[in-house]
Amino acid sequence: MPVHVTSEIGKLKKVMLHRPGKELENLVPGELERLLFDDIPYLKAAQQEHDYFAKMLQELGVEVVYLEDLAAEVLKNDPKLRGEFIRQFIREGENLAQKYKESLFDLLNGIKDEKELILKTMSGIGLHEVSGVGDSPLSKLVNLNSHFLLDPIPNLYFTRDPFATIGDGVSLNYMYSRTRRRETIYGKLILENHPDFSDNIPFYYTRENPFCIEGGDILNLSPHVLAVGISQRTTPEAVEQLAENIFSDENAQVQKILALDIPNIRAFMHLDTVLTQIDFDKFIVHPGILDNLKVFEIDSGDRKGSLKVTEHGGNLPDILCRCLGLDQVTMIRCGGMDRMASEREQWNDGSNTLCVSPGTVIAYDRNYVTNSIMRDHGIKVLEMPSSELSRGRGGPRCMSMPLIREDLPRGYI
Repeated sequence: MPVHVTSEIGKLKKVMLHRPGKELENLVPGELERLLFDDIPYLKAAQQEHDYFAKMLQELGVEVVYLEDLAAEVLKNDPKLRGEFIRQFIREGENLAQKYKESLFDLLNGIKDEKELILKTMSGIGLHEVSGVGDSPLSKLVNLNSHFLLDPIPNLYFTRDPFATIGDGVSLNYMYSRTRRRETIYGKLILENHPDFSDNIPFYYTRENPFCIEGGDILNLSPHVLAVGISQRTTPEAVEQLAENIFSDENAQVQKILALDIPNIRAFMHLDTVLTQIDFDKFIVHPGILDNLKVFEIDSGDRKGSLKVTEHGGNLPDILCRCLGLDQVTMIRCGGMDRMASEREQWNDGSNTLCVSPGTVIAYDRNYVTNSIMRDHGIKVLEMPSSELSRGRGGPRCMSMPLIREDLPRGYI
């Protein structure tokens, strides 16, 4: 099977990563907010931390594949795709790229090595690299403060967001920020053309849809229950479209979708920044969402293509118990009862853990308060270095795209 994920906690078998590259060195202070960064990571240290993360996964028996390698393999296996890939990438760039689209095409198409080409599209293309810019004196003078004809894509190491695996299908997302929308070009290229994936994978959402949704808001709670955050990056209209597409697939196991309406602020940009599952009956949660969280249950309606939506009363643990058929759910508070630790460690992705098997997670070492509390609850916490990677506002879950997980025992719904 090309993809198969029916839970957040089943043993992780195969995962896709992206090793941070030159796109991080092409971040400059004046462009940070637009490119969704608060600081500039030191690339060499970020790569060392990321390599440590990948090695941890491999030592746990996880097959690690890289986005850049898969995309390069597609172009190498089918050279006819190269031209359209480059033109699409330019077409979806900033308006300035359209003026120099032929020069940009010549530059990129002149890169013969497929992986080098992929990495170049990720790192961005500066004005100084393209011939013809000096032939437009007014444009050259006005754009003195511009650095790029094609922006770098520095958020790429957060592979969780461009698409999400749901059962045996995927949601190929239309991303919230223009800065990140070209990320899904790679996902589309791989999923539709790579021999490891192009095996009739159902698409429950596509990048051509008009409503924003991102993978950090999608949690597979069980084969039958999906949670989706309504957040800064995911709209209710997208959740409805996703639900309609899943329910219309006769082979899909998902029967119920929980839509969790979380505060629309950068600190809580995705559901997985405030809530992740770490064991059969345990979740790590940022306590700031517990008192003001609305939960809606979405089921298939009486008519084909219709939906039934009900607002859940009660608190989140009770809702999770009912929907997952559990007697009890433990909500482990990020930072514990210390408000300052809670806010600090949530900002540094203390709630964004990657569960690699039931009761075993990978977490940032900097979130020592939360990690200690998880251990007190019987969770095995594997810590990774995080001084530079955390500057991008994403944790181990954000940095990983599970492709295959083992199914949970039948006794677990």
